[in-house]
Amino acid sequence: MLWRIEMTLDKATLPVPQFDQIQLADLKQQIEQSIQQGLNFLNNLTEVPENIQAQLLVLEQVDTLENNLSEVWGILSHLNAVMNNTETREVYQSLLPALSEYYTELGQHTVLYQTFQHVHDVALFDTLPVAQQSAIKLALRDFKLSGVALEGNAKKRYAEISARLSQLASDFSNHVLDATQAYFKPLTEVQLQGLPPSSIELLKQYGQQRELEQAVATLDIPAYLAIMTYADDRDLREELYKAYTTRASDQSEHLEFDNTSVMEEILSLRHEMAQLLGFSHYAEFSLASKMAPNVEAVNQFLIELAEHARAPATQEIAELHAIASQDGVSDLQPWDTGYYSEKLKVQQFNLSQESLKPYFPAPKILQGLFSIVNRLYGINIVERKAPVWHPDARYFELEEQGIVLGGFYFDLFSRSGKRGGAWMSGFRSRMQTGNGIQKPICYMVCNFTPAVGTQPALLTHDEVNTLFHEFGHGLHHMLTEVDQISVAGTHGVAWDAVELPSQFMEFWTWDHDNLDLLSEHIETQQHLPQDLLKALLDARFFQSGMQTLRQIEFALFDLSIHKHRSALNAEQVQTTLNEIRQKYALAPTAPYNRFQHSFSHIFAGGYAAGYYSYKWAEVLASDAFDRFEEEGVFNTQTGKEFRQFILAVGGKDTALDAFINFRGREPKIDALLRHQGWTNPSKNP
Repeated sequence: MLWRIEMTLDKATLPVPQFDQIQLADLKQQIEQSIQQGLNFLNNLTEVPENIQAQLLVLEQVDTLENNLSEVWGILSHLNAVMNNTETREVYQSLLPALSEYYTELGQHTVLYQTFQHVHDVALFDTLPVAQQSAIKLALRDFKLSGVALEGNAKKRYAEISARLSQLASDFSNHVLDATQAYFKPLTEVQLQGLPPSSIELLKQYGQQRELEQAVATLDIPAYLAIMTYADDRDLREELYKAYTTRASDQSEHLEFDNTSVMEEILSLRHEMAQLLGFSHYAEFSLASKMAPNVEAVNQFLIELAEHARAPATQEIAELHAIASQDGVSDLQPWDTGYYSEKLKVQQFNLSQESLKPYFPAPKILQGLFSIVNRLYGINIVERKAPVWHPDARYFELEEQGIVLGGFYFDLFSRSGKRGGAWMSGFRSRMQTGNGIQKPICYMVCNFTPAVGTQPALLTHDEVNTLFHEFGHGLHHMLTEVDQISVAGTHGVAWDAVELPSQFMEFWTWDHDNLDLLSEHIETQQHLPQDLLKALLDARFFQSGMQTLRQIEFALFDLSIHKHRSALNAEQVQTTLNEIRQKYALAPTAPYNRFQHSFSHIFAGGYAAGYYSYKWAEVLASDAFDRFEEEGVFNTQTGKEFRQFILAVGGKDTALDAFINFRGREPKIDALLRHQGWTNPSKNP
């Protein structure tokens, strides 16, 4: 088995959760105790301490309480995402109201706010460490955004809204997971035509998990993409497309998971919250804590980027129509685009994802990833033995000159009971404690195609990109050198800049020499041959225009539904999406498509009125990598400075200052346009 932990591994050197011993009842009790400790602290803080040392001690206590609570809540939140079942979900849901109530009281505690303000206003403030100064400034901003200045009924209403929004976000996420898992379809041999053997074996594996002797189509991403990419049966593709794009909606067969009313209530409450705080709309409230200056600047950025993408996208969609017409398909439909895109890629570049997969076994990818990180930052990554929540999960630690810097868990493969998508979440953050420096640990979760039979998991190049992306987030969390928890790692980093380290890491999956490090055929142990390597690099910009327009469609939709001066209902949300699609989307969309009902990024994640962050940060990442292209992709000094100015500083420096410190100037869009293949490549990445 690929993921079996060998007994020869050393045990984790950092304190890690005992996942093999965790009892939900105990975990619930620990969370309740942590919340109560926080409430007791707030209740006892009835006046601002008289001297500065006592005031600083209060700030220190806030950090300690946050550290304790985030750790135990983080374990439950993680288990709810990767091992979701009725018992875990019930415990998670039962604790949400108390958690929300505590954080609302924390953010609105007048005396605590005044204590932070007192520290900020005294002469001693300028002598504090820069990280501590930044933490205090950000805390004061967040107090205001949490309604500390509200009074009476307005303050009470804000607390009610916060609690309800926490519950609604959880409901939205649960509905998407339940709707995804509710669908499965047994397949005949005829319906499997066109699918490569590895995909057929995967679908049979899904069937075996349901105690069936035939292949099964599901809405899990590996199964869904395999069918949409390879299945010759057009009716099957259409059925699966409809099931996937109507998940958790009024168009689904499972109306018990319909997110319509959840979505409407979320938008209504967000709008009310923003107005309580004096903002015109929620988008304005969201951008108050981001790098972008205002809503109009974001809107203009997206529209200008769309103009750059329109010409290449127009050509790309025309090519799709042309190849579909060769099959006698004159009415290209959304369930055809993946299928004919794959045929077009084979025709244009003699390249298919399936031909690449044998060269990207998961163990080799991890080995290559760790080697690249070592060359860039001089860090060694060592697997350690530690209790895990599932046999797929593994634990590793980062070492530099024999000193452990942090740890991380990988949980990379799709399975039942696991939330879709890919993410990094912190378990423990770097922090100065009474026992010394607390080392950071994080979880990195993906939903890759699992191993089939006795072979290790084979990844597509897209999945390799995703792994590098999440690892960029992980490095940001683990390589911080800031000891102030609220600005360590990704904490305190502007949301529209937090994707910089993750998107930056993706560039190494497109480098000619790195692909040698990353590839090894599962049977022959040969690196990617020159013809496939050339085809992969030539296909780098394949449909980049269409992909960019799709991301801009999502970002503009998100921004648009949050910048109205009154909350939209479901019909208005659909109208807004239709109008944006009409203006920017070139690929077809079915009228029953309810993408918004499963748009967890903005309704259950942290990206509300912030989905543009992916494109905003892509400018930063491209421009940062441009320096590596100039100085050498493995230039140790450049790597050292990226670590020093970007990865190490957390939220101590503003995102713009951090970028300028690394790049020597403000960001430019030129590198992004080149990395999309839309301008003449003066450099060869």
